[in-house]
Amino acid sequence: MRASVARASVEAGAAIINDVSGGLADDAMFATVAGLDVDYICQHWRGFGQEMNQRGRYHDVVTEVRDELAARLALAEQAGISHDHLIADPGLGFAKMGEQDWQLLRHLDVFVALGHRVLVGASRKRFLGVLLNGREARDRDAATAAVSAWCAQRGVWGVRTHEVLSQADAIAVTEHLML
Repeated sequence: MRASVARASVEAGAAIINDVSGGLADDAMFATVAGLDVDYICQHWRGFGQEMNQRGRYHDVVTEVRDELAARLALAEQAGISHDHLIADPGLGFAKMGEQDWQLLRHLDVFVALGHRVLVGASRKRFLGVLLNGREARDRDAATAAVSAWCAQRGVWGVRTHEVLSQADAIAVTEHLML
């Protein structure tokens, strides 16, 4: 979320900057990343902590998140970040309640249609725990794998996960079935 951290990360060997604020936490982020020649994950975000939770009100979560994310991506490109380096993340759990996360997942095509690679971070998130009757985060990997397979079916470029093997397996099976 901080341009200085992004720069230091790249100097240390990072190839991707993952900014959960979509450039909103630091006005220097887009200009800094534009000069680094690395991929940039631009996530939908509406603020920090409790402020973020209070801003999770939408009339149409899919349309509003898409429009807000598209605006951030456009500003990133205007600042000089190459289209090919931009990755869109709808920001599951960030200023969104459980059913809103499910709505976003049901409509991933809307985010893929933005023309950027799409990343989804659903791993072990609260909305999965609610579905699974309060199961602890560490026991949500099978549900996460189901979401990863769903994402693969819908053209999502990548998923963020805590546990790699079952996610990779679920995606490999899904992709094989789609041949």
